[in-house]
Amino acid sequence: MIVCITGATSGIGKATALHFAKNGHQLIITGRRKEKLDQLKQEIEAKYNVEVLVLSFDIQNKEAVNQAVKSLKGKWQKIDVLVNNAGLALGKETFDNADISDFETMIDTNVKGLLYITKPIVELMKKNGGGHIINLSSTAAKEVYPGGHVYCATKHAVDALTKGMRIDLLPYEIKVTSIAPGMVDTEFSTVRFKGDKSKADDVYKGFTPLYAEDVADVIYYAATTPKHVNLNDVVLTATAQANSYITLKNA
Repeated sequence: MIVCITGATSGIGKATALHFAKNGHQLIITGRRKEKLDQLKQEIEAKYNVEVLVLSFDIQNKEAVNQAVKSLKGKWQKIDVLVNNAGLALGKETFDNADISDFETMIDTNVKGLLYITKPIVELMKKNGGGHIINLSSTAAKEVYPGGHVYCATKHAVDALTKGMRIDLLPYEIKVTSIAPGMVDTEFSTVRFKGDKSKADDVYKGFTPLYAEDVADVIYYAATTPKHVNLNDVVLTATAQANSYITLKNA
């Protein structure tokens, strides 16, 4: 398979790229930090002997996304799986105290960015006779928690878009899956708290969270089910996490 993964520079995206590469699949990896993409390409090609294509762009930039997809030539147009992993949360303030620029960045990345990359790749999948779109959602798509407001809204949007895509793309044999993880120990909280490592580290103290590799394993399983099987909606959390905001932590 040829698998396109957005936000592959770190966390779940990087772990997913490594998981597919380990199993012999060719990759298109995307993200803003080209040096990290190049490092990952070198690591994968040396370790697993699979081809990797790097596309570096900001997923918030519609023109840059379109140009990147248009640049695909030959076999790279035959994308079997798109993993829409790029996304972020910014801030944990209450709605009235939050920064509206954070709202815009989350909407531009988590919703509009997902649409920008998915639309042209869907056209390639239609020409190729099928494919699989895997959208990285969140438990925040299922319920809203204090300080979550706009981030939760963006993930609720991803949940709705996934359902809508599944209906509209059914005639083209394009599978559509939502993977909704709970708390995953990645750069997520560091980004949310704008580099404040002490706040970010506190999020995962006192219990064992999910790790990027756990989510990558589920993504890979979803992508490799038989042709007649589709996992519509998968929610996974750490054993110590009951939902988006109730977690059993050790004293």
